Amino acid sequence: MKELFCNAVVGQSGGPTAAINATLAGVIKGAAKANKAGKIEKLFGMKHGIDGLLSEDFVDLSRYFDEEDSLDLLSHTPAAALGSCRHKLPKPETDPAFFENLIGILKKHKIGYFFYIGGNDSMDTVAKLSRYAKEKGEAIVFMGVPKTIDNDLVGNDHTPGFGSAAKYIAVTVEEIIRDCAVYTVPAVTIVEIMGRDAGWLTAASAIGRVCGNPEPDLVYLPERIFDLEKFFSDLKKAFEKHPNVVAAVSEGIRFADGHYVGEGTQQGAKDVFGHAYLAGTGKALELAVKEHFGCKVRSIELNLPQRCASHLASKTDLDESVGVGSAAVDAAVAGKSGYVMTIERLSTEPYRVAFTPRDVSKIANEIRFVPDEFINTEGNGLTDECCRYLLPLVQGEASCKYQNGLPKFFSF
Repeated sequence: MKELFCNAVVGQSGGPTAAINATLAGVIKGAAKANKAGKIEKLFGMKHGIDGLLSEDFVDLSRYFDEEDSLDLLSHTPAAALGSCRHKLPKPETDPAFFENLIGILKKHKIGYFFYIGGNDSMDTVAKLSRYAKEKGEAIVFMGVPKTIDNDLVGNDHTPGFGSAAKYIAVTVEEIIRDCAVYTVPAVTIVEIMGRDAGWLTAASAIGRVCGNPEPDLVYLPERIFDLEKFFSDLKKAFEKHPNVVAAVSEGIRFADGHYVGEGTQQGAKDVFGHAYLAGTGKALELAVKEHFGCKVRSIELNLPQRCASHLASKTDLDESVGVGSAAVDAAVAGKSGYVMTIERLSTEPYRVAFTPRDVSKIANEIRFVPDEFINTEGNGLTDECCRYLLPLVQGEASCKYQNGLPKFFSF
């Protein structure tokens, strides 16, 4: 089928980011180029990921092939314009009828290329579909396109969406630190940042240290076991330097017994992929600090703005997101199936990257952790090496368009 002038489909899955629509714009641009080369006739967008494919709920994206202004607006729009889902596919060997039906839908619409923009769980979807198609001799090309603010996809130097989230966190935490510093009354401020298994986002709170800007007094990542008594000891030492202490913590920090600090309010609840729902890490620590020290304590959960604050997006992130989407189409029409397009860093100074397709089966369901050399020996802060790695990813200010004083966004 891929040798014919056929159609393509693209979907977005998992948690949205400030750059996921930039990747979608990149796929549209790549498909427009493939259209002129006689490879792709129409590009469909499936509404709400794989759920939209199963219900045949499509948007014709071909009408935007020559709409540069619309694609630019799309690139600067937060959330997932096509809608998203969290749908765990069964294994092909346990439910072949499911995959037969899905392949049948693709054939019905003459779809020869399937692009899925998402994170770890989405790459699992691409891996299963491509494996089934290969086993059945189907010529449909399946290509994963990375997206996750968590920055935990292996095979990537970093992932689209992370840079913008990191920029928001670095800026917001610095503003919080400056706000807290105006008083002389002893106080602790705990900033809870997203990150279940990998602490990349929380690490971003310390980027300012290599720019001469304020950084949190303490930073705790899921890569290290969290000990409450050590936390109290760390706070006591921080109080000796100044009265207003700021600590950044990942939502996924765990005690030695494996339990999440923030499990409490939703203990035992899990999503369809088996991930525990986390809530209240900052609040749990707030209550513990108040009881132990008796001082003023507040917890701040950055929550959804980490992934949807497009007004503070990284230009580097948006440019790379468009590039990786377009490169994914190039690789697909060249015959690459069962791959995910990745970002490879060529150098830091000057900063240069390349887009490289890698076997999705070696990436799906794996986690890229913050390496040991990026975490200080005390386990409560980051190294300069980590901050220098992160700094290029937050560079550049995106040219968000405004109307009547408010950002102007794209919608289908």
